[in-house]
Amino acid sequence: MLGSGKSAATGPTEERRKVAEKAMDPGRRLSLENEDIRTMMQGSNMVKVRSSRWQKSRNLRLLEDGLTVWCESTKSSRKAKAQQTFAVTEVECVREGCQSEALRRLSGSVKENQCFTVVFRGARKSLDLLCPCEDEAQRWVRGLRALKDYVANMTQKEKLDHWIRGYLRRADQNQDGKMSYDEVKRLLQMINIDLSEQYARSLFKRCDRSGDGRLDHIEIEEFCRELLRRPELDAVFRHYSSNGCVLATAELRDFLGDQGEDASLNHAQSLILTYELNDWAQKNLFMTQNGFTMYMLSRENDVVNPDHARVYQDMSRPLSHYFISSSHNTYLTKDQVTSASSTEPYIRALIQGCRCVELDCWDGDKGEPVIYHGHTLTSKVPFKEVIETIGQYAFKASPYPLILSLENHCSVEQQAVMAKHLRTILGSKLLTKPLSAQPLKDLPSPEELKGRILVKGKKQTPHLSQLGKSGSYASFSSSSDDELANSNKNTPKKDPAKVSCKLSPDLSDLVVYCRSVPFRGFENVSEKIPNEMSSFSENEALKLIKDSGKLFVRHNSRQLSRIYPSGQRLQSSNYDPQEMWNGGCQMVALNFQTPGEQMDLNQGRFLPNGRCGYVLKPSFLCSPTSNFNPEITGGGPGHVPTQLTIRIISAQQLPKINTEKASSIVDPQVWVEIHGVAIDNARDKTQRIDNNGFNPQWNCTLSFQLQVPDLALVRFVVEDHDHTAKNDFVGQFTVPFTSLRTGYRHVHLLKADGSSLSPATLFIHVKVSRKGVPIKTVSERMAKAKAKAKGKA
Repeated sequence: MLGSGKSAATGPTEERRKVAEKAMDPGRRLSLENEDIRTMMQGSNMVKVRSSRWQKSRNLRLLEDGLTVWCESTKSSRKAKAQQTFAVTEVECVREGCQSEALRRLSGSVKENQCFTVVFRGARKSLDLLCPCEDEAQRWVRGLRALKDYVANMTQKEKLDHWIRGYLRRADQNQDGKMSYDEVKRLLQMINIDLSEQYARSLFKRCDRSGDGRLDHIEIEEFCRELLRRPELDAVFRHYSSNGCVLATAELRDFLGDQGEDASLNHAQSLILTYELNDWAQKNLFMTQNGFTMYMLSRENDVVNPDHARVYQDMSRPLSHYFISSSHNTYLTKDQVTSASSTEPYIRALIQGCRCVELDCWDGDKGEPVIYHGHTLTSKVPFKEVIETIGQYAFKASPYPLILSLENHCSVEQQAVMAKHLRTILGSKLLTKPLSAQPLKDLPSPEELKGRILVKGKKQTPHLSQLGKSGSYASFSSSSDDELANSNKNTPKKDPAKVSCKLSPDLSDLVVYCRSVPFRGFENVSEKIPNEMSSFSENEALKLIKDSGKLFVRHNSRQLSRIYPSGQRLQSSNYDPQEMWNGGCQMVALNFQTPGEQMDLNQGRFLPNGRCGYVLKPSFLCSPTSNFNPEITGGGPGHVPTQLTIRIISAQQLPKINTEKASSIVDPQVWVEIHGVAIDNARDKTQRIDNNGFNPQWNCTLSFQLQVPDLALVRFVVEDHDHTAKNDFVGQFTVPFTSLRTGYRHVHLLKADGSSLSPATLFIHVKVSRKGVPIKTVSERMAKAKAKAKGKA
């Protein structure tokens, strides 16, 4: 086999050459062909801007790893020169010109084409920079974007190589390119692994072929390869390989069949041609252990169905048939009492695929309305700036309709200004009249409203009883009157009789399909106008779900419902969105600025369908005659008893939690949680593994019984076990059950803020069965269940 013949003999050498090419630092590789990257590696003097008063000189330079930017103060201080770095992997986007609030204030005094902003994921503040010339600014913008694209397309193997090289540099204290045993021990602590002294020394001696007590570059690579070896992957490979050396095409096909994937010889051959590095094996259509590892680490083997990474659902149904990603108090950066109001949270929410943002509008100075959390110390941001930002970013992540939820506290005069800004800034994107002159039977679909922005708010009514001397009357708020009365402890309660004010006809005219009305019960559901919608506090919605779940589901099959957090959540905490989705509520508004379990669930819910912010509700939530009751699921619509079995096999490259203590190593354990209807909610955990975040192995099997799998989310959570205090969060990933793939899969973990924790992964095996019969893919299970239901009908 691999050991015979000239081709086989030269194969490993060629394979090592290919591996070496892939292992080259991305910066070095890209700089060979990219002049922008070369400029970044040479470094540039810039001005860091925070405000018109705070502007400091900085030197920015791309380090040799090609993925880290070093930012140094050019002025000496009493202390050592301040240094700061950021990784390209942390960058969410790069914006050209004066687009940030700080740079916008300087737009008259600086040249826009010399400015750019680096926006980071999570809570890290954006970096506003002013370059000495336009060419240099453009080189950095193009270079950062090129590196971002490179990172987005890195294989898991490349991520691992980069990760280990970074630690090697840090562990090599004297930077001589060689490592003593003490430096290797430091490396092991840094990468979160506590090897026994005996094993560490024996591995060191085995790799120290020169016998000088120091590992050179090649010996270090061998040491790291041994650390990165995956015995659990090797075991899977040997199970399917007849000779333990290679997988024949038919053997790889058998493996794919057990995975629930396309089990054709053509697919197996295409994987060999894609992932096998050994020329001899590739030519003879074999897959070696290295090629198998490359495939298993690839995105193609991810736990999430790759078909769901695009818009695959029917987008021609009424809006009320979709869950719609929705944000509450979108303008706030943190809490609801003292934090800053900004355009930045709108950009972050829209980039995440959010399709309903909130604007809390109040009268401002000089006739210009502002947005902030009224009667609090939160700062104010001009309404016009927010609309400009929305106009720019509305459809960056999704082409489907964006809803502006107006909470209108403005005078008639400033409402007219709001209407003017909406029309002039948003232009043709703003929906100002119905799509059809025909009477409305159902709401239009996301497909029909593609690229349009809808206004949600109060609308003038033709009833004479509601007219005042100067026009129509309407509530201040686009939410229910209850929301105003109970908005928060710092807001004085208002007399409902005094909560009304005149509504500007100009603003009223812009409300077409999302007209806010008070909820008046479930009577005469079929007679309600589809474009009327109500907002409910989390407590109101929960009461309706528990007391009248079936009726609420029917109501939500035709009418839109928006749920908002309790006014008592002063720290912008969130409620459990799953309970609201169980009742068919479409716009379950959360504080996007607050990371945590609730936002993890939201990210998981809107992970499929191309992350477009619209996910089709299960059919039993879309019928006006549905008998589905989220509180009672012992049978009936949506009831498909299913067993989900997940074996948590291992984890890879978990990060250190206590970075201040070098000797601190995590003791990881994994929780698997099911979030769905009440009867399905469950969680179970593995045992903990002491002192190993590098490659812990559990081989622990957890089983769950699901009754309504269509609504279930599966959340994987890794914690650092602590005997004396609450366990520390390490990483998580949440996926809808219907997007889960069976077989051996890698779960790519996320940080608390929802950004990538690369290269940290879990290696798991997923099995789904119904009535004891294994079903290889979740989609196959769904197809069988629907076919059976259709047969009964």
